[in-house]
Amino acid sequence: MDRAMDRLFITGTDTGVGKTVASAALLHAFRARGMRAVGMKPVASGCTATPRGWRNDDALALQAASDPVPPYDDLNPYALPAPLAPEIAARDAGVDVQLGVLVSAFERLHPLADLVLVEGVGGWAAPLTATLDQRHLVQELRLPVVLVVGMRLGCINHARLSARAIQDDGAQLVGWIANEVDPDMERRDENFALLSARLPVPCWGRLPYAPEADARAMATHFTVP
Repeated sequence: MDRAMDRLFITGTDTGVGKTVASAALLHAFRARGMRAVGMKPVASGCTATPRGWRNDDALALQAASDPVPPYDDLNPYALPAPLAPEIAARDAGVDVQLGVLVSAFERLHPLADLVLVEGVGGWAAPLTATLDQRHLVQELRLPVVLVVGMRLGCINHARLSARAIQDDGAQLVGWIANEVDPDMERRDENFALLSARLPVPCWGRLPYAPEADARAMATHFTVP
């Protein structure tokens, strides 16, 4: 991994493609190379009430994979209770998601580490509010983008459309990650080869189907771009 890179944005071809698995594993991969790496989940829906406030499992996974361990409120500024699209979950909670709040949280995290890894919600085009898309945060913070592709039927179309949308929005796509989410996918090696030939950036890693594997173990499947 490029030691000069101090920030990343992780997006996916859809919900449920393993962005958090890939993000937590990437944090460990960077840490294994001697870097201080911290995760961030700016907006998370589907949270649980705790004595310390609302907590999201994905955000907690990023916190656990981070070193140093960041304050939860900076790692996840908007923790929304309902397990719905963020725009709907925020409306239900009476919360107004503000770009400035997200930027300020990132700026507090950035001095703590050599790299801040920001995980998005859903796919690239999933909105945060009626007027705020994830691309706005990426543009404001100048975040290079890594695309997580869930390896299953239809992934070639989803990956190519996502890559095109990211670039059309003016963001810098720097890599992609193959995540084996369907253990029964047919001809997976051929699909992987087709994706490798058609996506315009290098593959950073191919994560095997391993529901019980921890992030540190999955980190061994990344290669240096």
